[in-house]
Amino acid sequence: QVQFVESGGGLVQPGGSLRLSCAASGLAFRFSGMGWYRQGPGRQRELVARITVTSSTNYADSVKGRFTISRDNAKNTVYLQMNSLKAEDTAVYYCNGYPFLPVWGQGTQVTVSS
Repeated sequence: QVQFVESGGGLVQPGGSLRLSCAASGLAFRFSGMGWYRQGPGRQRELVARITVTSSTNYADSVKGRFTISRDNAKNTVYLQMNSLKAEDTAVYYCNGYPFLPVWGQGTQVTVSS
């Protein structure tokens, strides 16, 4: 079945960087659009970034210029490089297809705090 395993989160100071990884299985990865989503405290889950099968990318306005999504089809893995992190980036981050599938991983917690 479809499975997403996210990793790479942690505690980082404002202005810092993190790189998230997501290993996907059970889907035709190289033929799938992929996305990174996040859910902050008391907020709904939102799309942060997405990447097409041809590696075209699109970002939420709140992260544009700071985050970069990429993919490695040989490893069935999607990445999210996050730079210049802000307190408001604190959330649990998930990957999924784009459009998303009705299966979610456990996510990885990102906390931005001094």
